[in-house]
Amino acid sequence: MSVLTRDEALIRAQLLDVHRYTIELDLTTGDETFDSRTVIRFSARTAGDTFVELKPVELRSVTLDGQPLDPETLDQDRLPLKNLTAGEHELRLDTVMRYSRTGEGMHRFTDPTDGETYVYTQLFLDDMQRVFAAFDQPDLKAVFELSVKAPEGWTVLANGVTEHLGEGRWQAAPTPLISTYLVAVAAGPWHSVRTEHRGLPFGIHCRRSLAPYLDADAEEILDVTRACFDRFHEKFEEPYPFDSYDQAFVPEFNAGAMENPGLVTFRDEFVYRSAVTDTERQTRAMVIAHEMAHMWFGDLVTLKWWDDIWLNESFAEYMGYQTIIEATRFTDTWVDFGVARKAWGYDADQRPSTHPVAPDAVDDTASALLNFDGISYAKGASALRQLVAWLGEKDFLAGINIHFARHRFANATLADFIDSLAAATDRDVHAWADAWLRTTGVDTLVPAVTAGGDNGTYALTVDRRGSRPHRVTVGLYDHDLGDEGGLVLRERVDLDLPQTIPQSIGKRPALLLLNDGDLTYAKVRFDAESFETVRTGLSGLPEPLTRAVVWNALRDAVRDGELPPSAYLETARAHLPRETDLALVQGVLAFASGHIADRYLEPGKRSAALATLSSLCRDLIRRTEDGDNPGLRLIAVRHFIDVAAHPDTIAAWLADGTVPGGPELDPELRWRILGRLAVLGATDEAAIAAELDRDPSATGQEGAARCRAALPDPEAKRAAWEAMFATDDLSNYLFTATAQGFWQPEQADLVREYVPRYYQDALAVAARRGPAIAAVTGRYAFPSYAVDAENLALGEACLRDADPITALRRRLVDELDDLARALRVRGA
Repeated sequence: MSVLTRDEALIRAQLLDVHRYTIELDLTTGDETFDSRTVIRFSARTAGDTFVELKPVELRSVTLDGQPLDPETLDQDRLPLKNLTAGEHELRLDTVMRYSRTGEGMHRFTDPTDGETYVYTQLFLDDMQRVFAAFDQPDLKAVFELSVKAPEGWTVLANGVTEHLGEGRWQAAPTPLISTYLVAVAAGPWHSVRTEHRGLPFGIHCRRSLAPYLDADAEEILDVTRACFDRFHEKFEEPYPFDSYDQAFVPEFNAGAMENPGLVTFRDEFVYRSAVTDTERQTRAMVIAHEMAHMWFGDLVTLKWWDDIWLNESFAEYMGYQTIIEATRFTDTWVDFGVARKAWGYDADQRPSTHPVAPDAVDDTASALLNFDGISYAKGASALRQLVAWLGEKDFLAGINIHFARHRFANATLADFIDSLAAATDRDVHAWADAWLRTTGVDTLVPAVTAGGDNGTYALTVDRRGSRPHRVTVGLYDHDLGDEGGLVLRERVDLDLPQTIPQSIGKRPALLLLNDGDLTYAKVRFDAESFETVRTGLSGLPEPLTRAVVWNALRDAVRDGELPPSAYLETARAHLPRETDLALVQGVLAFASGHIADRYLEPGKRSAALATLSSLCRDLIRRTEDGDNPGLRLIAVRHFIDVAAHPDTIAAWLADGTVPGGPELDPELRWRILGRLAVLGATDEAAIAAELDRDPSATGQEGAARCRAALPDPEAKRAAWEAMFATDDLSNYLFTATAQGFWQPEQADLVREYVPRYYQDALAVAARRGPAIAAVTGRYAFPSYAVDAENLALGEACLRDADPITALRRRLVDELDDLARALRVRGA
């Protein structure tokens, strides 16, 4: 398929004004396809030629101003419109469209639990063309009027309030002006919980088989929704711009959620079937807030072109975390952001594929899709957090409200936003934007502490290795000489970097911590005395956000080859048993197992690392026997299962249906144990089939696929490989589950023959199945545990000599850079 270029979009936007789409969808025509009829009313400013996009199975007919056009002129996804005259026009198209099983366009899913079928749209970027015809670019906003014919017993949800007209026919209220990629439909026998807030209908929806789990959490979800809605109305002068607010939890969703106006779609893993931690509930709350923020950032005011993705995602990311702190019971969200999201941004920003938060130009839609990454989300949100620290929240919000007022129901650019901020402050926000949004890479801040003279005082100088200005807080910590021990905060000092003169800090602190409070985006290092304090006293730091900054610094040092992986493990073993913050425990264990044990340590040292992690998890399990911290216990149990080197203990848990002292094994834990037993060769197909009989749900199907692919048996590996690469039968989620099971560090010799095969087969499946499967192939099916020069050389040859589609190329570039980093860490 062709991709839309920035220049083509600019030319078309100069020619056309698009007024209204009237779309009729018929979802009753079979399991493979649906009918889509579109009427587009638009005007041309001058005479000229243009095109409309669509990707049909069949284009039955098309007329322009009542005159038939030849359907055979459709070239890939473009239908040319020749010799337009200046003035009003009406384009009518009658098409057959194909349902998707990859989460793109109109995705169709049949629930294995009860046989019920559901469809929903994910039209992001250019997948709208799989559902209806349109002038598909974000700055050609229009009114959308949608009607749907659905099977009896289904409910149809859309951007506006829907009305059932009888006999399966549904009509949605016309939208305000929105972009094509934001149109949404979700249809099926949904289980719904409906309410009203501030005069607007609110609803949450899921598959019927998940009804008991949604009902159990409905009040929490709706409380968060209402609280965020109210808080945004305190922040923003522009009221919520749509007629309703529905949240649909849909199956096999590729992203976390999608900000369709009035109908936000979420992956339905957020409807929890099994026990979760409070941090996971916090994450769900953050995503709810993030998507609601998009109603203003992205939906009311939309980017003009895809180079300003950050105007959508960075703002929603920042507002999501900040608003749930202000409006809900989740008050430590910046800890989770620092450990999980910020690390995502740091990693992305050090790869060859890095890009500015606001790149100068994104040439086409295929390139734009790649920028939905840790930079546009986490780095951009970090930059905004630094902006608020520098600018002050009052001026920041004033600038935002100016921006909304100037561009409501329209489109805007980075320059527009910076001009809005400049109208609210005397500070030079243009210079700030150039330094923070137009540059790449991560600055590194290195402290130097020197004696200030004979009076026993010291001075701090910060070596800023980079180019950005930073407002940074320096924490000065002393040893607590009382009975509790630990560390106590003496003082926090604010610095503007680069420095002009050294900063006096009084007597020498035991720990000097740059970026205490995590308000800037930079890697930090320790002076020698501070590092020794970290090594011996990290768990004695009083605040979790401070500890998060320290753990991130240690993580960065390992990745940069400055701290041995074994030293990180030793620090985790010493201090994690006393940690109380769930996000920190989860983040440290995930890095220690997934990166250090699995990739950064040489194979001969892996068993000792797993033993260390197993012992650490046992300590956490013992510590939580009194039941006071079920979330911490759940994290410890999960990771104990994941690092088990011997099957006996976890097999006994599975047989008994419980961990001694709790928790009882829910479906998630049962599949987790069975998956690890499969890796260890301690289960078989009969046990997997029996577990699937016990849990035939969609999640159970994924668990079974993961377990089967993990079995250390040549025939199991062959079958898994063929399922992924020789057929197109697997949905996006089943492909992911199979890929997750296939590669295991314990099975390096067994799967060695598949490493060279990967590059050839990945190219083929990506080209055949498109961007969503390409991304999964590059991320989950990549042989990441083959940490050797041969794998690196094969991958580099693939990039050099072959021509992967854009989505796969980007993933391969990132994975190969991570592989090269793992080799450097081993060498260091």
